[in-house]
Amino acid sequence: MRLFSRKKRQNRFIELLIKQAEHTSKGLQSLLSYVKDPDDTLAHEVSQREKEADEVRRILIDELNRTFVTPIDREDIFALSRAIDDVLDYANTTIEEMALLDIKPTPFLERMVSLLADAAREIHMGVLRLEDHPNVAVDHAVRAKALENRVEKVYREAIADLFSLPQDVEHVVEMLKLREVYRHLSNAADRGDEAANVIGDIVVKRL
Repeated sequence: MRLFSRKKRQNRFIELLIKQAEHTSKGLQSLLSYVKDPDDTLAHEVSQREKEADEVRRILIDELNRTFVTPIDREDIFALSRAIDDVLDYANTTIEEMALLDIKPTPFLERMVSLLADAAREIHMGVLRLEDHPNVAVDHAVRAKALENRVEKVYREAIADLFSLPQDVEHVVEMLKLREVYRHLSNAADRGDEAANVIGDIVVKRL
């Protein structure tokens, strides 16, 4: 007689974290398209992704509050969800400030967002592999951390370029506006780095 094994049911918290990470990855891809060619439709896509990801996080927190025993330390679930959420929040804020301050994309801005989009994709892949292939999840987390380091390097280059030749008052105003947006992207990279660290912590605790 042929036997059929039941497919292992993925735990609810991993499912929700995967959804969050997917929204964040796709949101960063839309942000990358936006900084290459600013468009209201792309801005709306990022905003919509941020709203959908927030809803997923609300559900996750509700599940966390109603579950006595969790398959992963509840502190790690909360920390990973919060870090992933912050990355997308910073992406959305970047677009809002670019529109509000009338900031045009720069090569530095595009480079930083491209690296952040890659890092968000690595975080998404890390969460996807967290349950069944933890060592692969760690590999993705390590790659995300390396990308964060590259974002910070470009950030320092961008700041140095801004302060290199202030020509007049108008240039100084533009410099201050760009610095604010660059800082948002640097903060997003920091939160991606934190998400990668939490993935590593989860794997270590489960081995």
